[in-house]
Amino acid sequence: MALSMTWVPGEPLDHGSISRGAHAADTLAGFLRVLHVEAPAEAPIATDRGAHPRNCTDGFENFFQAVAPDDIAADVRAVWEDAVAADAWEGPPVWVHGDLHPANVVVSDGTLSGIVDFGDMFAGDPAWDLAAAWVLLPAGTASRFFDMYAHADEAAIRRARGLAAMKSLFLMLMGQNGDRGLPGGKPNWGPVGRAALDRVLKGVLTRTSLNFFSISVEDHAAVHLRGFIPTTRGGDAKAHSRMPPVASRL
Repeated sequence: MALSMTWVPGEPLDHGSISRGAHAADTLAGFLRVLHVEAPAEAPIATDRGAHPRNCTDGFENFFQAVAPDDIAADVRAVWEDAVAADAWEGPPVWVHGDLHPANVVVSDGTLSGIVDFGDMFAGDPAWDLAAAWVLLPAGTASRFFDMYAHADEAAIRRARGLAAMKSLFLMLMGQNGDRGLPGGKPNWGPVGRAALDRVLKGVLTRTSLNFFSISVEDHAAVHLRGFIPTTRGGDAKAHSRMPPVASRL
């Protein structure tokens, strides 16, 4: 197994922002389309993530009870319960990054420029990465992301949205811990998590049976596969065999 490291200029999203939402949505969708290929039989299976939302209820409840705002608690629970009721992933296990949150993506020039921290890669349900449509992208871009990704059915979107709610609550809890001076807390994650949760509750624009609004894609960033390394901003990328890179330039 070979790993490669690529220097990615920019700053983590939890210390930056995305102003070019459509470009970021296209870039993230292109990256995940490349990443989400069938994993080999020897690929690792995650023990703490990757399961259907119905098997993650304890974790959701812990986060929910700790930080869910009273004024939207019922709506958040409804999103989660819908994810729990969604059909399971029936395709072959695919490579999943598994930890796409604002500290693990790099932004520059107002858009996504890199993905870092592939240490939790596993084979499983792509919905765990598709949750990034709400956790990472600006409001109003989830529909474009799913339109560009083009491989998510209705059940996958429902699971992803519920997982995004759980991830948002986790970010809020880490922010709360930071505000209280607790070990491992991240004060700046609280506002990031709340903004993500608000996006989750907005869902996606609806027009078709899959809750998509069909948007024609212009200025689509090309995604090139070298090994499993996607790039949309040029530059050299070192190819390798079975695993994606530690840092991937987009």
